[in-house]
Amino acid sequence: MSSPSVAPWQQTLRRLAVAVLAVVLSLGLAACDGGSAKTPPVISPEAMATIERQTEGLLTAKARLGDLAALVNDRNWVFARNLIHGPLQEVGREMLYINQLLLPADRAEANARANRLKDALAELDEAARLQDGDRMRKDYIAVASAFGTYLEVVPAEALSTAEANLAAAAAGPSGQVPIAEGESLPIEAPAAG
Repeated sequence: MSSPSVAPWQQTLRRLAVAVLAVVLSLGLAACDGGSAKTPPVISPEAMATIERQTEGLLTAKARLGDLAALVNDRNWVFARNLIHGPLQEVGREMLYINQLLLPADRAEANARANRLKDALAELDEAARLQDGDRMRKDYIAVASAFGTYLEVVPAEALSTAEANLAAAAAGPSGQVPIAEGESLPIEAPAAG
C-alpha cells in the first residue's frame, strides 16, 4: 500500500494554509496579551468614598491626641485609659475598613502600619494601667508617631477630602471658624462641581 501521490500544487497550498494559520494564531495571542495596554489598578469611586469617611474618623481620633498628651503629662491614669477605650477605640476598625479597600499592592504595608498603631495604643493602655508615667510618655510618642505613619498609606485624595469635610463641619453652617472668643475668619466654600 503506497500513499497516493500528492500534486506539487497541493503541497504548496497546504504549506501556505499552515503558514497563514500560524500567523493568525500568533497575532491573536499577541492581541490577547495586552502588553503595554494594561491600565494600572485604581480604587473605585465607591471605595474611595468609604475610605474618605473612615479617614474622617481617624483624623477625629488623631485630633484627640492633644487631650491624651495632657492626660499623660498629668499622669491621669483613669482618664487616659477612658480616652483610649472610648474615642480612640474605633481607630482599629476604621483602619481595617480602609485597608480592605486599598489596592492589593498597598495592603500589606497598610496592615503592618495599622498593627503598629494598635500595638502602640495597647502599650499605652498597659502603661496607664500600671500607672507608669515614664513608660506612658514613651508609649504616647509611639502612638503619635504611628498615627502619622499610618496616614501616609491613606490615598492623598481621601485624606484631603476628609480634612476638608472636617474643616467644613467645624466651620458650621455660617462658614466661620472660631479663632478665639468672639473672633472668626471666613472660610471659602468649596467649589461646586
